[in-house]
Amino acid sequence: MDSLQGAAVVVTGASSGIGLAIAERFVAAGARVLTGSRSEPPDGGGRWIRTDVADPAHADALVAAAAEAFGRVDVVVNNAGVQVEKTVADTTDEDFDYVMGVNVRGVFNVCRAAVRQMRDQPDGGVIINVGSISGTVSDHGMAVYNTSKAAVHALTRSIAIDHGGEGIRCNAVLPGWIETAMADSSFSHAADPAAARAAAVERHPVGRLGHADDVAGLVLWLASAEASFVSGSLFTIDGGLTAQTPESGSN
Repeated sequence: MDSLQGAAVVVTGASSGIGLAIAERFVAAGARVLTGSRSEPPDGGGRWIRTDVADPAHADALVAAAAEAFGRVDVVVNNAGVQVEKTVADTTDEDFDYVMGVNVRGVFNVCRAAVRQMRDQPDGGVIINVGSISGTVSDHGMAVYNTSKAAVHALTRSIAIDHGGEGIRCNAVLPGWIETAMADSSFSHAADPAAARAAAVERHPVGRLGHADDVAGLVLWLASAEASFVSGSLFTIDGGLTAQTPESGSN
């Protein structure tokens, strides 16, 4: 994607999993990348500064650091996220504040900083939020996580309609079951984790779980000039999992 050569990119939550894969793909495409996360990522994903997106000052500092280093900010990818696996009845106030603080307030903080930077640039910019199919079809025992991702989807549309006239595009990708530490954590709570994983794979029409690089490929396309007329949209990437009816059989 030639349009990403030299692009100034910010990626949050890039210390592992989907975020790391996204940062590495941007670097491979010739972009200049600054990542922000609470844990330092391995080499290969661009520059890094320690960032807690739930803190507005950290979010502002991350975007400001990218603008200072690169002269502008072309793309911001909000990937930082956490989960608590509880029903609404079992969710504590602390659980709620933790998940909503990172998944909603954190995304809001970075989006706000990004919009304020991008609207003053001649060519605007692109914001890509990592939502989840869980914000559309809920996972059992994930009440506050499901809620947080639905909020990210709504924020994505709001940014697109409010700031499209300033040259800012905003979209979200909605991953399903991706081979990450978060997925491993979910399987580990089952009585038989291996059986739970096998059952999850069987429910996917494509016959496998997703890979972090699958999501990264979609993010890069959305960031590129090839997607210049795409804004305010939610892109499901789940191997066909949510396309089927409950009665659909396995492969």
